[in-house]
Amino acid sequence: MDCDSTKNNTILIQEIVEGCAKIQTAGKVFYNPVQEFNRDISILVLRVFSKYFIEEKKTLRRIKEPTDFGSAQYATDLPEKGTKYENGIKVLEALSATGLRSIRYAKEIPGIQQIIANDISEKAVEDIRRNVENNQVSDIVIPHHDDATMLMYKHRRDERFDVIDLDPYGCPSIFLDSALQSVTDGGLILVTATDMAILAGNSPETCHTKYGSVSLKIKCCHEMAVRILLQCIESHANRYSRYIVPLLSISADFYIRVFVRVYTSAHKCKFTMSKLSNVFHCTGCDSFTLQPLGILKKNDKPNNVKFGLPAVPVVPPKCEHCGGTQHMGGPIWSAPIHSSDFVGKLLENISNDLETFRRIEGVLNVINEELHDCPLYYTIERLSGTLHVETMPMLTMRSAILNAGFRVSYSHMCKTGIKTDAPGKVIWDIMRCWIKSHPVNETRLTGETPVAKILSVQPEKEYNFQAHPLANPDSRKSGLLRFQANPQPFWGPGTRAQAMVGEERMSKSKRNQGKRKRENSEEKEGSGTSEN
Repeated sequence: MDCDSTKNNTILIQEIVEGCAKIQTAGKVFYNPVQEFNRDISILVLRVFSKYFIEEKKTLRRIKEPTDFGSAQYATDLPEKGTKYENGIKVLEALSATGLRSIRYAKEIPGIQQIIANDISEKAVEDIRRNVENNQVSDIVIPHHDDATMLMYKHRRDERFDVIDLDPYGCPSIFLDSALQSVTDGGLILVTATDMAILAGNSPETCHTKYGSVSLKIKCCHEMAVRILLQCIESHANRYSRYIVPLLSISADFYIRVFVRVYTSAHKCKFTMSKLSNVFHCTGCDSFTLQPLGILKKNDKPNNVKFGLPAVPVVPPKCEHCGGTQHMGGPIWSAPIHSSDFVGKLLENISNDLETFRRIEGVLNVINEELHDCPLYYTIERLSGTLHVETMPMLTMRSAILNAGFRVSYSHMCKTGIKTDAPGKVIWDIMRCWIKSHPVNETRLTGETPVAKILSVQPEKEYNFQAHPLANPDSRKSGLLRFQANPQPFWGPGTRAQAMVGEERMSKSKRNQGKRKRENSEEKEGSGTSEN
């Protein structure tokens, strides 16, 4: 870190090196080292996406249908990374700050025609301009000073962007309307949301005002947050006869990040209702049930689909398992949140030039193993905690579900998550069978508590807890870095992370050591007393 002294003050020049980029910032800067995973996985996604998108643009005047990545052709003649490609993709980083992300895109992704690095702050744009010149990517990256929404509205008719990256501090919803109008057909939008407290159910009324959906305090809140964001993006897209196809959706650290393609078709927008559902959640045992907003009725004629409404109610007023109160949240996106083919292509193209390579590899492998058609998940500790019983080992639970003839998977969003197509009754019957060899304290079985209600019912059959050959997934056998431990240094959004950059900070526990003695000593000194 260098110092640039002036007559009245001293400006600290901070140098940051990440990937192939080296940037300098003067004064206060918004930079979070933990977000390197965010930037690395975005680079991997764009490396794969650009190959297919450039080839599609060569053969199609307008991309109308979702790409089948399993059989689609991709460009093989792209120039070296860091080289401008006239037939390449146009990228907008709407909220660029230092320009680090745009510079890394320019130097690490082949097939880039142009990147606009925009920010509303004049000071930030000055930093971007200097960093772009220092990194010798001026022919690719164009610094731009404007309000992000206004810039995108200016491009909603002509010269649309192929890729729009939205990585704001907090809620991204104010940028979605303009972004979904200014992205080209088949283009990609990358959206980050860091306001996880709102999305995770701490303030459902605020979530509704920002995202048009009611969040719930539920153990699978991270996946529900992703599905609320996707529902919000789809809602904005439908207003302009457009719809989205999610390629990848992740929950990591303190944020969620989704990668979606955007297409135009008034007819396909009619299918949106069948992709959205309300969620009924029991506050007693954490069971959940989804009710779709719409259903599809197929006729004998091929490709002839009628749209209908589902019958209600799908759940009784009180939970069928424990008699607890039901809350309703949503609507959420209940269709798949990943493209299996695209995730497979990411795993094929992953390379160790990315600093967070091991984490990306682990997360993508878990995502590849997830049940993409099973929204939300249970957690093993919540199931055991509801019944006040010894926690069942994860592989034992997975074996019981598989032995019963149902599917099960982990969730990359929670290391104790259980995604399954088994009904709630089967899950609780498995727990009832587990309790026979791990009894509950008799004092728990009185009154109208959830545990008393659930255990008052006998399981319909005995479940087999013998180890199933598929219970231990490949990602676990391989010892991949599947779940990142948190918190870490610089963990967290916004100013908390920003304030720690370039400084050595004591951990909270060390700062608090002897705090009470110091406070007592200060009080005694202030009152004029001393120890004898």
